[in-house]
Amino acid sequence: MATTGAGMTGRAERADALIWAARPHRTLWRDALSRLLANRLALFGLIMVVIFTLMAILAPVLAPYPYDKADFSAVSRFPTWTGKYPLGTDLVGRDMLSRLIWGAQVSMLVGLGAQVIVFVIGVPIGALAGYLGGRVDAILMRFVDVMYAFPQLLFVILIMAALGRGMQNIFIAIGVTGWVTLARLTRAEFLALRERDFVIAARAAGASPWRIITRHLLPNALSPIIVTLTFGIPQAIFTEAALSFIGIGIPEPRPSWGKMAGETQQYITSYWYMPIFPTILIALLMLSFTFLGDGLRDALDPRTRKRD
Repeated sequence: MATTGAGMTGRAERADALIWAARPHRTLWRDALSRLLANRLALFGLIMVVIFTLMAILAPVLAPYPYDKADFSAVSRFPTWTGKYPLGTDLVGRDMLSRLIWGAQVSMLVGLGAQVIVFVIGVPIGALAGYLGGRVDAILMRFVDVMYAFPQLLFVILIMAALGRGMQNIFIAIGVTGWVTLARLTRAEFLALRERDFVIAARAAGASPWRIITRHLLPNALSPIIVTLTFGIPQAIFTEAALSFIGIGIPEPRPSWGKMAGETQQYITSYWYMPIFPTILIALLMLSFTFLGDGLRDALDPRTRKRD
């Protein structure tokens, strides 16, 4: 009986082992994705971001008319769901719906493009300061402090005034002024990680500093970096909207939601739809990225992960 019981126990253990082996391997990213999808606000933000992204990519297909086509027989026409222009026309007869769809390209390109520049500048500076420490850390952090002392929006306006209007110049202006927070975050993460056992082991095995930074430190610091970049996207969108609002952003005739709101804000009492529609889209896009950033922060934070 004892032998039979031991055999049954062994078979049960092997069955449990097979069931466990058949389960999908849970990694940080798989677990974070499941937690992100379980967050309703984050899921809403993700869906809206995907919708806006598709709107920007498919603007030539989705827009009923070119963004610069003017119909002088339908100037300042109010929205009508049954007419030729469901969201109305602007002051020179251009279709509001088409210009709003094309305007998504500017907001998405600025939001994502500026964060690429922020990543390229901020992460290397923070990584070098955090890993090397000492004099290099002191010099780089004093430079970061000097950059942090400048008001970002004012600095962006000065750069735009020097470079001129244009999409590429907006990328540069927002990118070279918005990397400071990411550099500080990266430095803090590297300072906390460089004394961990796996880094000490890699250093003892003769790994080069470049390999330690790129293969050991950066992947482990990537979660907060991604969250910070996600939160930086709505800030870049708001900055572009502010620049276009005051007339130093996207040049004519290309539409921008901020420019559309700024050019027509004085007509809000008579033609309310002209500034209201782009303002709603700006607010919705920024809110979507904020919800998504909050969800990513909760999903990627190891302290909030549930143990099965």
